[in-house]
Amino acid sequence: MIPRLKPTIGIKELVAALHPTRRDDVERFEQDFAMLMGQKYALAFPYGRTGMMLLFEALGLKEKEIICPAYTCVVVPHSVVYSGNTPVFVDCKQGDFNMDLGKAEKAITDKTGAIIATSLFGYPVDLDKLDVLQKKYPRIMIIQDCAHSFAAEWKGRPVQKAGVAAIFGLNISKMLTSIFGGMITTDNGELYSKLRRLRDKTLHPADWKKGLRRLAYLISVFPALWEPIYGIINYLERYGLIDYFIQYYDESKIDMPVDYLQQITALETRVGRVNITLYKKIIENRKAAAKHYFSYFNDKPEFILPQQVPGATYSHFVVQVKDRNSWLKEGIRKGIQLGWLIEYSIPEMKAYGSHDPVKFPVAGKYSKSTINLPVWGGEKLATRITRQLDND
Repeated sequence: MIPRLKPTIGIKELVAALHPTRRDDVERFEQDFAMLMGQKYALAFPYGRTGMMLLFEALGLKEKEIICPAYTCVVVPHSVVYSGNTPVFVDCKQGDFNMDLGKAEKAITDKTGAIIATSLFGYPVDLDKLDVLQKKYPRIMIIQDCAHSFAAEWKGRPVQKAGVAAIFGLNISKMLTSIFGGMITTDNGELYSKLRRLRDKTLHPADWKKGLRRLAYLISVFPALWEPIYGIINYLERYGLIDYFIQYYDESKIDMPVDYLQQITALETRVGRVNITLYKKIIENRKAAAKHYFSYFNDKPEFILPQQVPGATYSHFVVQVKDRNSWLKEGIRKGIQLGWLIEYSIPEMKAYGSHDPVKFPVAGKYSKSTINLPVWGGEKLATRITRQLDND
């Protein structure tokens, strides 16, 4: 079975993981990442959500309202809560996976401290509208959530540079990976220094056990995502038999990983440095796959295509369908995992008080109707997938 998510990793990453540790492994990874993103500074964290939590503190945001999308990864509002702030949810714009910035402005109050601008699925947030908001409300900080976007561009402008800081996730399902881990980038030297001191004061050094667990996880990825084996893994996943290893949230809880206050391991940063060298290839593959899917699905009315946005980097290629479960089953029958990534509207979750879904209709619709197709293998894999979909 073809997995919908597969990291671009190989023997070089494994060799890097086994390499002897150097004292400057973390710093070298940070420097490489900052250079890749065209920014002055980068700071590595055990998880992107850990970095986000400490970023709020470094920015002096406490007991503030933080505007964030209703349709995004649930770890975003979890980080807001753990930082001592309150998430304020805003629905998506119709026909756009990103937050409706017009509604975001209406959500601004005297208590608003920041807006988390997410470029979901690799689609760049509208920086023109963000510029207007920033000029109108200069006291409100703009934080770019680039966990899915990795240098996506809005009219030629890299989204990660359009704010006080940008947040990246680097787990095994992301476009670039360091096994787990996260990164914050900024061009603000004062913020960088303050955040670095805060990180080094708050986080504990990673012990050898954590490094060993990360190595075991990396090694396990190779056989687990091998197509002849992945059918078994997918079966176990569908029936909840491996939830302990893959489930990253509990709908009724606001929590963090048990090791969220342990620093990233040197082993992970070495893997990340190798993976950075593949960035150009990774983006080219995803754009090529997306181009093929746009062409293939264009004349198939049962699929609602996303907008074609110049500058998108396609962490995922997402379409909408009327009966998601039937399409997921059809994919399995034809040897393809057609999964979903965000199957919830955060305000409707128990942990956040189960808000009235009528207030977030677009997020609610996306949470029930979207499926994503594999893009990691470029045009060659996308062509193979569409051929398999055509076969009876």
